[in-house]
Amino acid sequence: MAHTYSAGSLVRSRGREWVVLPESKPDLLVLRPLGGSDDDVAAVFPAFEKVEEARFAPPEPSDLGDQRAAGLLRTALRIGFRSGAGPFRSLAGIAVEPRAYQLVPLLMALRQKTVRMLISDDVGIGKTIEAGLVASELLTQGEATGLAVLCSPALAEQWQQELRGKFGIDAELVLSSTVSRLERGLDLGQSLFDKHPVVIISTDFIKSPRHRDDFVRNCPDLVIVDEAHTCVTADDVTSSAQSQLRYQLLREVAKKESRHLVLVTATPHSGKESAFRNLLGLVKPELAQVNLDSESGRKLLAQHFVARKRADVRQYLTKEDGLSDDSLAERTVFPSDRYFKDETYKLSPAYRALLDDAIAYAGERVEQAGTEDKRKARIAWWSAIAMLRSLVSSPRAAAQTLVTRSATAVAASVKEADDLGAQGTSDSPDGDTMEGGDVAPGAETGEEGQDSRLAELAERAKELEGPTQDLKLKALIKHLKGLLADGHNPIVFCRFIPTAEYLAEQLGGVKEKGIRGALGAKTVVKAVTGTISPQQRIERIEELAAEAGEDAAARRVLIATDCLSEGVNLQQHFDSVVHYDLAWNPTRHDQREGRVDRYGQRRDEVRVITLYGDDNGIDGKVLEVLIKKHRQIKKDLGISVSVPDELSTGVTDAIVEWLLMRGREEQDTLFSADAFKVNTAKLESDWNSAAEREKASRSRFAQRSIHPEEVAREVTAVRAALGSTGEVDTFVRESLRALGALLREGGEDFTAQVGGTPMGLRDALAPVVGAEVIEKDHPIPFRADPAVARGEAALVRTDPVVGALASHVLNAALDPQADGARPARRCGVVTTDAVTTRTTLLLVRYRFHLTLPSRSGEKQLVAEDARLVAFEGSPKNAVWLTPEQSLELLDASATENTERHFGERTMSRILSQLTEFEDYLGMYGDELAADLRESHRRVRKASDEIVRGLSVVAQKPADILGAYVYLPAAPAAATGVSA
Repeated sequence: MAHTYSAGSLVRSRGREWVVLPESKPDLLVLRPLGGSDDDVAAVFPAFEKVEEARFAPPEPSDLGDQRAAGLLRTALRIGFRSGAGPFRSLAGIAVEPRAYQLVPLLMALRQKTVRMLISDDVGIGKTIEAGLVASELLTQGEATGLAVLCSPALAEQWQQELRGKFGIDAELVLSSTVSRLERGLDLGQSLFDKHPVVIISTDFIKSPRHRDDFVRNCPDLVIVDEAHTCVTADDVTSSAQSQLRYQLLREVAKKESRHLVLVTATPHSGKESAFRNLLGLVKPELAQVNLDSESGRKLLAQHFVARKRADVRQYLTKEDGLSDDSLAERTVFPSDRYFKDETYKLSPAYRALLDDAIAYAGERVEQAGTEDKRKARIAWWSAIAMLRSLVSSPRAAAQTLVTRSATAVAASVKEADDLGAQGTSDSPDGDTMEGGDVAPGAETGEEGQDSRLAELAERAKELEGPTQDLKLKALIKHLKGLLADGHNPIVFCRFIPTAEYLAEQLGGVKEKGIRGALGAKTVVKAVTGTISPQQRIERIEELAAEAGEDAAARRVLIATDCLSEGVNLQQHFDSVVHYDLAWNPTRHDQREGRVDRYGQRRDEVRVITLYGDDNGIDGKVLEVLIKKHRQIKKDLGISVSVPDELSTGVTDAIVEWLLMRGREEQDTLFSADAFKVNTAKLESDWNSAAEREKASRSRFAQRSIHPEEVAREVTAVRAALGSTGEVDTFVRESLRALGALLREGGEDFTAQVGGTPMGLRDALAPVVGAEVIEKDHPIPFRADPAVARGEAALVRTDPVVGALASHVLNAALDPQADGARPARRCGVVTTDAVTTRTTLLLVRYRFHLTLPSRSGEKQLVAEDARLVAFEGSPKNAVWLTPEQSLELLDASATENTERHFGERTMSRILSQLTEFEDYLGMYGDELAADLRESHRRVRKASDEIVRGLSVVAQKPADILGAYVYLPAAPAAATGVSA
């Protein structure tokens, strides 16, 4: 009869030790290597392979380490844990160390049987991380079996990289460009979403009825919606057909009550109260109608809604948050402010003449079309706007627009003309898609005699290229040189692709065209536009950073269209923004600036330069009425409030209409015009109302369902199990020094050259940092801030470089025959004045068998934990110390040398009495199991169904990984030395 092994027990097979997993049966054992990960799980048939009960080998008394040995071994062991026993199962296995405030949405989610969340933290706080934490935990616990992320196609690959790199979640991209390939791999009658349970989907692709129905039928049980505010419509505003399709899709997805749904957006209101209510209705239908001014309404909302400003989380878990002290205080570094500077330029005489002639021509066309029919009038109107916007952008954009056929020319109705015209010239932050929005619009409408007039204007525009005639470019060069001289690396945002390409040529130079770069040989300039795919955009940015290199004198300038204004994080490489073209909706400016003004930006102040034409008839009015108003509201509230889109359009239409009808010279009288006054007054009133609503909602609906004390308790538990940042910092520095690395300090940060370390460590680091770094012994930068750039290592346990170092230190400690230096050892005898009697410290590894109830039934798990236990005196008469006293021994320093033979004899006597510890270690394991049960129940306290049947059992005996004896330095104080 086959021997039955319980889950968590230790067996030996195939020449190594394994942990028995709960999936095992008497005739088939599912095993995980001791200290290994789930990737190394194997199945063994006891009938065909030898399997025997095993016990972890005790330490060798002759393998003594120094005073650092215990701490280094403990940290190396804990860094290696990839599945914790606590309620946050996924935290040990992800490659990001979340900020304490980022645990709040996770805590809120775990209190719900079916997770329904609206995460609306401010730009740059880390909403993607927060949503990823929820997804990772639900998948790890088995509460979800699949995941779909709905997002813009421009952000799909970034989501894929974030999930894979930080959470170990591999997702398939479902885009218009990939769906054919994916469908070719399906079996007959099989749904794409059955074959691929984890997907990232373009919202605009999947919203069409043809694809939507299959998705809704086979939708995963967990859905994340990015930029969710673009997927709802307002009741009191006519929405586009595309917005309505997105809203219909989400309503179908949300209809299934058992489906987890996480909505993510920094702008839940977008200036429209009914849209906000519709968004809440997706989370929970009753939230669409509940009275949010009532206490019961606010309590209901608080269970599902989290919205915080940077000021709320910049300092967290402090006494100001209601905690007794600042021991857990966490400071998150955000730029403290944006420094705005509005810089003007004037048109050259030739450019002014071109603009005047274009305005006169456009005005004639609009006036003439107005006498014909409304459809032609709207076509002429959009053609005029396209012409004006391109002319004030650049000569290159103007020339292309003037010879390109307008998209509105084929419109069969007024509505179709407006829809097509807005796609090419609108700056709405809630546009149907960012893709294709940077293409220069056309102005040619096919009218008789139009071609020659426009062609003549286009030729004149081409002749204006270069800083001599294009004084806007000349002003940009001046301001960029100032930024570069001050050590900044700016992004220049343009409206159209031709403008971005033109600037890249003029600033960076083109040898083939004989154009010399205006910013000098040490400045690397590249352009990123919608002409390349989202993945190629990221690659080009990385190329730019790599080409600029680490040279302190080297500078980089990125020229970009608004294809990069949303979702892409650029704070690692850039620290200032230049608005070369004014957006006609100020929210777009905020989106651009948010690419660098976010968590991980190392500059305390982000510089923002806005270029505007003093005499082009448009820019000054847009800046005055829209951009400056938006800045002031953000300064007052601390958050961005979207301008109602139809109102900003009303103002810009009034500006253009006045310009076309009266010419550029009469623009000064615009502000006194009755029509303009009406539009701006309406804008001012509605925008102020939206700002007040936002201010009130931030106060009324501030996250109150999770108190900071609750977060502090869980953070303490997580750090106790997995280690703190300070512990990891000490481990990395001491281990690298002991292994022969060359460290160069730089405050909290440092660099390490590992050319002199053992071959095993260099081999482990090569796949992580790159073979060239190891071969050429380049310094590896280590940063205290976890937001690191590519090629840098963060001093957190989840960083791959730290993980590789910990694995090497642990393996070397467990193998006395390992080559090279071995910083951690399993034994040590230290003579110190930190103790007054002989004290023994044990590093113990516990294995726990967890039974976790879930919606899909019970899940059986085995998890590990490492603990320090210590006692004074002899093993037979041990006086056991508290966990805090045990931990303090790691800081004990040797005050005298300990004679080696004496140390070995002392260690031998202790190790010969290991059986004396088993009862206490077993009892302590039961206490830890009880604490873990309580922790699981506490986190899930809001749902009785989630905790019913929960159990945690400590597997016995525990493994003693290390034993360390501390002897009192003064002979007179050395009592109880005999064993």
